[in-house]
Amino acid sequence: MEFVGSYQRNVNLRRSLALVACWLTIANPILASPAPLTLNQQVEEVVSYLEGTMDTTQQAAANSRAPSVRMTTCRISVSNAPSETPGASVFLYQEQALTKDLTKPYRQRFLQIKPSPLSQSVRSLSFRPINPAAWSGFCNKSLANRVIQPKDLGTPVCSVFLKRSGEGYVGNTPVDGCPANVRGAVRITNHIVLHPMGMDTWDRGFDADGKQVWGAKTESYQFRRIKLETGRKE
Repeated sequence: MEFVGSYQRNVNLRRSLALVACWLTIANPILASPAPLTLNQQVEEVVSYLEGTMDTTQQAAANSRAPSVRMTTCRISVSNAPSETPGASVFLYQEQALTKDLTKPYRQRFLQIKPSPLSQSVRSLSFRPINPAAWSGFCNKSLANRVIQPKDLGTPVCSVFLKRSGEGYVGNTPVDGCPANVRGAVRITNHIVLHPMGMDTWDRGFDADGKQVWGAKTESYQFRRIKLETGRKE
């Protein structure tokens, strides 16, 4: 009887182990391989990474040659904006200013963040406002009051195509860059790494002879998300 009892316990143990192995075989692919985000979901994730306030103060503290810059980005609405895919495009306002003079942004853009099915990426199309001074501090307004007209968007400037990589996104301007007329540059290029903690950018301007006249050289501009004095996480 003792032998039979021992045999039966072994049989039961083997059956239990077989059931556990079977469950793991079924469950592991589900646990290890979450469903990939759709392009529309990626658009929302990119927007969530861009929205808020970032600055380069940490980098400037470590490197005296690095500028201390604040970047502020917020969601806006465009009245009667044409939409190829309803609900897919998100519009943002973004401005950059030296931290020592935040009331005078030196760069202001409207951004249209939308899916790019052809390249299976998220496209960030920037626009240069016709009258930049009119939009300074626009993010200080409530969301309900951050409404513009299509004509306010201004001139399309450049596109960056962002592809998901790990928890973030990596993006580049087109191979030949984008035409420009900024501080002696006739062409600009950018390489962007966007992540939950902020953004690293290799923003560069080149003159007609192909010489770099401004922008990142030995290291990227390292923007990191910050909290404002109100304590609200941006």
